[in-house]
Amino acid sequence: METESMDRESSTRSIPNDNEAYHFSSTKNHAGAAAAVVTNIVGPTSTAAATSVYELLECPVCTFSMYPPIHQCHNGHTLCSTCKVRVHNRCPTCRQELGDIRCLALEKVAESLELPCKYYNLGCPEIFPYYSKLKHESLCNFRPYSCPYAGSECGVVGDIPFLVSHLRDDHKVDMHAGSTFNHRYVKSNPREVENATWMLTVFQCFGQYFCLHFEAFQLGMGPVYMAFLRFMGDEEEARSYSYSLEVGGSGRKLTWEGTPRSIRDSHRKVRDSNDGFIIQRNMALFFSGGDRKELKLRITGKIWIEQHSPDSGLCIPNLSS
Repeated sequence: METESMDRESSTRSIPNDNEAYHFSSTKNHAGAAAAVVTNIVGPTSTAAATSVYELLECPVCTFSMYPPIHQCHNGHTLCSTCKVRVHNRCPTCRQELGDIRCLALEKVAESLELPCKYYNLGCPEIFPYYSKLKHESLCNFRPYSCPYAGSECGVVGDIPFLVSHLRDDHKVDMHAGSTFNHRYVKSNPREVENATWMLTVFQCFGQYFCLHFEAFQLGMGPVYMAFLRFMGDEEEARSYSYSLEVGGSGRKLTWEGTPRSIRDSHRKVRDSNDGFIIQRNMALFFSGGDRKELKLRITGKIWIEQHSPDSGLCIPNLSS
């Protein structure tokens, strides 16, 4: 992936939890959630006993929590079904052949447990039966976000304030305050470009952060340029905002209006869904002016809040920042 230049004109903390490390910008007091570990466990009544049972449900190979079918060897050592294949049907503890013995007792014990979401350190107050916990955690609104930077495969995760600092300090992205913008994207020899990604821009407005992406890639048989906006937050909140992008020149203009996608959706997922402002290369060069041998595409845009009228149910744009 090639990263290109852009001219702009404008009017840890690390917490290990269930084998993941993520970052957040401030500490919180979650004593209530921690206490829930003790008071909401059916069966064992002490913290030590609860911890001991939960440790029994940890696979010794991958260290993840085990779910049915839980396997055991003749000596009673357990492991998860995924790792049973990985260790070629031999117990990693005593090296005995595993066979097909299920540890039904441990599976029953797991059914009796109620545990807090693994993101309770980030604010989730929910408590779930052991077998329901995993599904919730995959969709939990408190789960950390992945870095939205598209120029490389960045594995950093964290909350929004942490990721904003990470984008500014580590990726050196362009930070922009305000809900309107005016950018010019430049590329020499654009006809030789098959795939290119320009530097990400982060906007702060309405107390939120938005990421503007611009790149070139092959769509079907022809090369295109695409610009789209992502919201640094959850999908439900993203639907409260709208944005427009516009290019113009020679008495013509093209305009796109849409709803920003949450950064819960990966950059690639948004791009592949074509949910953005797509311009064919010949059209982009037309709007660049001159001899059409160099891309000089100016994109203007704005972000606004969609306010719903309680009487009519209609959306009323609020353009003030």
